[in-house]
Amino acid sequence: MFYKLKQKKNNLKKKGKQMERRNFIKSLMMASAAATVATPSMLLANESAKEEAKAAVVKGPNDMPLADAIKAITDGKEVKESDMIKLTVPEIAENGAVVPVKVEVKSPMTDKDHVKSIHILNSKNSNSRCADIMLTPANDKAYFSTRVKLAETQEIIALVALSDGTFMKAGKSIKVTIGGCG
Repeated sequence: MFYKLKQKKNNLKKKGKQMERRNFIKSLMMASAAATVATPSMLLANESAKEEAKAAVVKGPNDMPLADAIKAITDGKEVKESDMIKLTVPEIAENGAVVPVKVEVKSPMTDKDHVKSIHILNSKNSNSRCADIMLTPANDKAYFSTRVKLAETQEIIALVALSDGTFMKAGKSIKVTIGGCG
């Protein structure tokens, strides 16, 4: 009799362990199923939160796309392509942090006919305005040279304002191998 009681007690212990193991495995399976369902929605919520944060970032006063910069400079007036502007830039810039730009405009630079300003713009940086140069007839020559930073391959545009209120531009593409803005 004692032997049978001991055997029943051992069987109960085994069943109890099996029941605990089964419950553990069931719980584990339920938790993994819940994680499988919840994780994608949590990731999507996280991605949309990141996008909202990017949109909410306060931009600086100079951060504007090229079209907005041209509109701000010209006040919406027409801008014509011109061969009077000689824009000199390298075809390939190995370092986008120091890209040389030269602009020369054929103009008599008299009181009645002169270049009022030269604006150097780019097409893909967050701040499309690289330089704004104001000139007078006392400058004697409409010429400017500088270095600009370019984040990637893009176009450089020289936008020129004349004393008669008209605008003209010239542009060239530059291939940047190493970006300079980051």
